[in-house]
Formats: sequence, C-alpha cells, structure tokens
Amino acid sequence: MPDISYSKFSSSHSRVSQAPKGNRPEFAFIGRSNVGKSSLINMLTQRKELAKTSGKPGKTQLINYFLINNSWNLTDLPGYGYAKRSKKTRAKWESRTENYFLHRGQMVCAFVLIDANVPPQTIDLEFINWLGENRVPFVIAFTKIDRKKSRDGGSVEDFKAKLLESWEELPPIFVTSSNTGVGREEIIQFFADTLEKMNWPFFREPK
Repeated sequence: MPDISYSKFSSSHSRVSQAPKGNRPEFAFIGRSNVGKSSLINMLTQRKELAKTSGKPGKTQLINYFLINNSWNLTDLPGYGYAKRSKKTRAKWESRTENYFLHRGQMVCAFVLIDANVPPQTIDLEFINWLGENRVPFVIAFTKIDRKKSRDGGSVEDFKAKLLESWEELPPIFVTSSNTGVGREEIIQFFADTLEKMNWPFFREPK
C-alpha cells in the first residue's frame, strides 16, 4: 500500500504565474468555502497543522502548494461561493481559479470537495459543469461523512442523482472524513495509480 511519508508546505502565491516552476504533477483541492479542504490535506498527510484550518469561511485566499514525498504537489485553492466577501474579491478568486485550471499544465486532476451534509448546491454543480466543458480532469470527494446528517448517505446519493441529470456517467467518487480517516487509503491509492500511468515516481528520496 503506497503512503505519504514526507510532506511540507512549499509556497503560497496570489497568481498562477508565480507558482512553482518545473514539471511536478499537482493534485488540486477546490470546493465551497469551509468545505474542509485544509482538513482533508492534513488527514491525508497525517500532519495536523500542515495546511492551516479555520472555522471562518473564506480564510484561504492564496494558492497554497505542498510538496509530497519529495516528488509531487498537493494544491489548496481558495474556496468559492463565500458571499460575505466583496464582489471584487470574489471575482479575483474566480479569475485566479479559472486561470489555474486552464493554464497550469502540471495540474493532473482536480479534487472537487462537496459537503456530504447539505443538499446539492447549484454553485457546486455549475463548477463541475464548467470543469467538464473545459475538459479539466476531476474527481469528487465528499467531506464530513462522519457527521450525523450524512451517515445515511442521503445527500451523497442526492448529489449523484442531480449530477446524472446533465452527465452521462459519474466521475470517480470518494467519501471522506478528516476526523476518522475514512477515504484516506482510497485517495492515496488514486494518487499512486495516476502517477504510475504518467511514469512519475510516487516517492523520491530527499537529496
């Protein structure tokens, strides 16, 4: 079983043009504000404070890069849909996100995070459709699956059904809990399998 044995914060940038150079593959985490992006990164890396978490929506304002296994990157993008930010600020975030997915060649797959405890949200469905229209590879990761409202899988199944109204088939789907570790092995295996198809090493010895 592959695992993440090395992880560190690399850098933060406000523009895609400032992002780390080179050809390291990247897996990008994106979702509505407060969906649990940073918490999921911490769970996957088993580092409680690798990615800074906050109970305040809209906290992540930059594109944050994390070097994993000295070989590839996880990227934490600003959350979308936070209404209390100004229209100007939200427009900047949206432009930054679009630029990242359209022009960051190292990005091999987007993880769209969806809160398993809420009904299907239009903004999530619209964003997924935008990825599809622009042929951006993505998977869906439902978060907070351990919470009471999500234990029956209702919202997860509702979201799948809603997505199938406009999609012929579903993308790969993961269910996760940052509190219990559910989904960790499956996602790490996905990282490893994706990198293997690219002939890229899952782990490199630090020099």
